[in-house]
Amino acid sequence: MRHDFAPFHGLLSLGLSLATLVGASASAHAERPATRGLATKGLADLALVEVTSGLTDLTSITHAGDERLFLTDKAGFVRIWDGDSLLPTPFLDISALTSFSLEQGLLSVAFHPDYASNGYFFVYYSDNATDPVIARYEVTAGNPDLADPASGVTLMNPPHFGGHYGGQLQFGPDGYLYFAIGDGGQQQDPDCRAQTPGLLQGKMLRIDVDQNVDTPPHYGIPGDNPFVGGGDPADEVWAIGFRNPWRFSFDRLTGDLFISDVGQFEREEVSFQATGSTGGENYGWKIMEGTFCFDPDPIDVDCPVATPSCFDPSFTDPIIEYDHDSGDCSITGGYIYRGTRNPELQGSYVYGDWCTGKLWAASDSGGGNWTSEPLTVSLPAITTWGEGVDGEIYLTNGSTLYHLSNPASIFSDGFESGDTSAW
Repeated sequence: MRHDFAPFHGLLSLGLSLATLVGASASAHAERPATRGLATKGLADLALVEVTSGLTDLTSITHAGDERLFLTDKAGFVRIWDGDSLLPTPFLDISALTSFSLEQGLLSVAFHPDYASNGYFFVYYSDNATDPVIARYEVTAGNPDLADPASGVTLMNPPHFGGHYGGQLQFGPDGYLYFAIGDGGQQQDPDCRAQTPGLLQGKMLRIDVDQNVDTPPHYGIPGDNPFVGGGDPADEVWAIGFRNPWRFSFDRLTGDLFISDVGQFEREEVSFQATGSTGGENYGWKIMEGTFCFDPDPIDVDCPVATPSCFDPSFTDPIIEYDHDSGDCSITGGYIYRGTRNPELQGSYVYGDWCTGKLWAASDSGGGNWTSEPLTVSLPAITTWGEGVDGEIYLTNGSTLYHLSNPASIFSDGFESGDTSAW
């Protein structure tokens, strides 16, 4: 953890200053240099255009296959922006089921690929025992703007440790539901949970929600999951080695997976999994923090004996990382842009930092080498990004919803040029 407003990233809510956290890094750790170059594609200036305000603690933004935006409020509500206004009645209210403090709360919602026909959607929240819950709900028959709170069924409810929930839900291009659980909190993952096969903490999971629809556990295991039938890790596990993956997303064009992971003292990172991956990747935490050796030999005795050492080729390095030298401290991952408003942004991955509010667009400059260019706009305390049905990008500081737009598109009615013929 690292900050107050969205404490799913930070420890400042526990009274530790950023300087204390950064200064606590072990100087003896070996490291590779952190790099962040500038892309050469030339981004036009972008604007943050307010969509609506007066919100509280937004944790995710998504769509259900139509023009509406579904806004997840950490207090246990899902709200709807219908394109004109924020509807007064929440789409879903599970606030009575949800713990709401520090990193806990309702963290995301994802709609079934066949939502238009079956009405199923899924939520990730922390319950009143502070354990994560993956649950399925249904929309109310005859009212597309209201869910049926009595329709809820629990798919998973694993024990947790009070922090680093991850919390993102996304359906992949394969139709399976992916979700990430963080390492459980406490600095430096003292129990080495992210590398411990028998725990779900620090893992990405992948399940088939079209199996056992009407009978517990209301999901099944995809037959090609990498650890099926092999003991630990659990059959549900898709990848391991995460600290607190705060937002991941699939490229809607290619199916590639981008996973941002909040660092400890040294690095913020974005990991990549190409479409067609067979899973099983180890992204390194807590042995590695990005490309920084966080736990040099001898490895923490709490880690399994077979845990690889720093820089082992079995670890998958991030494609993007940055350090904390300029005050940056906590990544909020976004999306590959596939909209039409901002052609210069096409194919770029957008992300930001909670502490400084800096926003970047990263692109593959060739051979899998990703470089990042800072955007000319910023959003301090950015809590999440989202994608509309049209591929346009939204972002929020928890209380105000914005979309990214090219200034030229704002004045497409001719106002800026003085041409009033379109009025």
